Amino acid sequence: MTLIFAIARHTGIRLAEVGFLLLAIAGVWLAASHVPMLKLGNVRMIVAGLLIAIAGVLLVIATHWGHFN
Repeated sequence: MTLIFAIARHTGIRLAEVGFLLLAIAGVWLAASHVPMLKLGNVRMIVAGLLIAIAGVLLVIATHWGHFN
């Protein structure tokens, strides 16, 4: 198997941390989108969905190429 893309272990850990941070922020945004007093509920849901998608990609990269043992 040819290794096309490799990142250092520390970089993989950092990517995973950023991914989990984005998930936490997305959770807060998703909860805020359901508060009736706050405006732009639909926009908040879209932002939360995008953050979850980006976090998922970062976590896949971190776990696949991050050299976790």
